[in-house]
Amino acid sequence: AISSACRTHGFFYLTSHGIPAPTLETVLSLTRRFFLESSDADKDAMRRKGEGEEGGDGARGYQRVGENVTQGRRDWHEAVDLYRGWDDDVSAENSNSNTKSEGRPYELLKGPNLWPQHPPELKQVLEKYIEQVKEVGTKVVRAMGYALELEDPEFFVKKTRESFWVFRLIGYPPLKGRATSKTLDDDLDNGISCGAHTDYGCLTLLLSDPTPSALYVQSHSSTSQTPTWIPADPLPATFVVNIGDMMERWTNGLWKSTVHRVVHRQQNYRVSVPFFFEPDFEAWVEPLPECVERTGGERRWEGVRYGEHLVGKIRGNFY
Repeated sequence: AISSACRTHGFFYLTSHGIPAPTLETVLSLTRRFFLESSDADKDAMRRKGEGEEGGDGARGYQRVGENVTQGRRDWHEAVDLYRGWDDDVSAENSNSNTKSEGRPYELLKGPNLWPQHPPELKQVLEKYIEQVKEVGTKVVRAMGYALELEDPEFFVKKTRESFWVFRLIGYPPLKGRATSKTLDDDLDNGISCGAHTDYGCLTLLLSDPTPSALYVQSHSSTSQTPTWIPADPLPATFVVNIGDMMERWTNGLWKSTVHRVVHRQQNYRVSVPFFFEPDFEAWVEPLPECVERTGGERRWEGVRYGEHLVGKIRGNFY
């Protein structure tokens, strides 16, 4: 079933994953409270700072509406980005603490995580949730190895033992009826909450509130001139799962990293918390021989070090 879904859509729903429904509801509720109840000063205290800026690493922290860029266009959402900490970097030894943004400049991605201070229980809840969803990620990539009938079905598990995961808290104000800010460029008026993109890692486990008609997946039968968009509406206590560019590379295109976007035109404030279960930072990603054979015998991609790929994508998100 996983193999079929990844061949035909690149997306699927995951139930019976082992994380209790009340935990998922709490994560969403506290995330919503952060976005709607935190003061501008509290958000600004943990804002993402540019690479080389005092206390910043160019990646971690809070992003204002319009700060995130997809394909050169600004997105209409606000977010907090959290990443796996650096085990061997003393400058980030407090990555999982309540460290504020003061301090020396950091290299890109090598600073501490900047955690929301409100609600006060949010950090503890999210740290526990991250550990739970990492276990889910491991189970899914193990199943994928067996679904592909790899010579070593544990291959993906071995490549994600130190997963350089990414966790985003995202808040989507409604597009319809919003006021236009003259301080942001015209791209904000194009009606996109998050522009069309593929995820650039291994596996995404998306949890979102019940808002329908917001997340859309592009059909593989689409053309660039006339794309067809399929709504991927949330189901209770269920993850929407999709594979990323690294899994497509590993499978030599046998499985597709599918284009998707968010267009939130309801009147509510939408919340989602995607967890990106990624390869190890130093993992080498290249087409697997079994998959090359099944796709005609020609390698469609060269190998890439995942961390280098990730850093390049981050630069494109904000610069």
